[in-house]
Formats: sequence, C-alpha cells, structure tokens
Amino acid sequence: MKLLIVLTSHDKLGDTGKKTGFWLEEFTSPYYEFLDAGADIVLASPKGGQPPLDPKSDEPDAQTETTERFRQDKEAQKLLAETRKLSEINADDFDAVFYPGGHGPLWDLAEDEHSIKLIEAFWRADKPVAAVCHAPGVFRHVEIDDIPLVKDKHVTGFSNSEEEAVQLTEVVPFLVEDDLKKNGGEYSKAADWRPYVIVDGRLITGQNPASSAGVAQALLKMLGSD
Repeated sequence: MKLLIVLTSHDKLGDTGKKTGFWLEEFTSPYYEFLDAGADIVLASPKGGQPPLDPKSDEPDAQTETTERFRQDKEAQKLLAETRKLSEINADDFDAVFYPGGHGPLWDLAEDEHSIKLIEAFWRADKPVAAVCHAPGVFRHVEIDDIPLVKDKHVTGFSNSEEEAVQLTEVVPFLVEDDLKKNGGEYSKAADWRPYVIVDGRLITGQNPASSAGVAQALLKMLGSD
C-alpha cells in the first residue's frame, strides 16, 4: 500500500503579516495511522523540501499524542523536510492521496495546476481521494468531464462558524464551506470542533483537526487495511 500526502508550501496568512502553513496534528495523526498500518508513505508539496508549519498548530494547547510522537521521530522529521515536488508526482505510483489542512492550502494547492491534475488522475483511476479541515478547498477547481468533483457528493470541511471562531473569515481567499456548496457539494457539518467524517464513494472529507484520524481510518478501511 503506497500513499501520497500532499502538503502546502504557502506560509503567508493573507496580508496580516502572520505566518500560516499546514496544521501539525492534521499531518501527524493520519501519518501515524498510515505508518502503523504498514503503508509506504511519500510526501509532496508544490515547492518541495520543508513545508511551512502553521505556528498556531505548534502551540501547547494544540498538541496531541501524535504530535509528541512526531517530535521524537527523526525519520518522520527527515521525510517532512524532504518533500518531493508535486510536479514530479505520478498518480499511477500510488493507491490513494490525502491532503492535510491548515490555512496554507487555500492559497496554493487550491489553485495549483499540478495538484488539480493529480486529483483528477486519482479520481479517473478509481483511487480514493481524502482531505481534512481546510484541505477540501483543494477541490475547488477539480473537474471530471467538466463537472466539479464535489457536485452532488456528500462532503464536509472547515465550517464558516469555525472560521469565524478563529477570526479569519475576512483574511482567507475563500470559505471552504461556501466553496463546496457553490460547486454543488451536499455540505454538512457537526458542532464546531467535533470530529466529523463523510465518505461518499471514493471521496473522504473531514470537518476539522479533530477529524483527521477519522479520515485516515476511513481511507485505510476503503483500501482494505483496517
């Protein structure tokens, strides 16, 4: 089982002067779910190399068992520091793809032609596609036969109310919930910050950081590795 994890290379939080990137726990929880299930994992990002970490996800109140495990894991740290360039990745080499969130993907991955084509290639090959929190925003320009990937599919992602709670509604380039709905997705959500995972065919989406392990488990189940 060979899995691809795609991370953001974007580190600027709009015009705020603050930093963003990927959300640590949304990477570490799925990473260890996959690793412990025996998967061969490849990491990629638009620019390659070390992806930027959202500093808020590095604060004490955002830590979990898997983030602590990651801090002791030199091999995982090395893998993260040496992500492959997205332009060099071929969907044929993998069984599934997973996108962790953080605000970064809204700026780069959502608009990245390599990411868009990659997701379309996975989908056409009948392979699972999974994303959590802000990462379902990467589907905004993904189309299959000129129809948005999420159209008429049950999906979730970071909710408008959660974005409002972190006071970034006016900062982000678009709202994940609104964008999924605009593209015809059947959006639903749980209460803010509660785990919520939706599986519709080969598309797996999670609402927020608390949903990241659940998305990974759903993906492994789909691949027959639960």
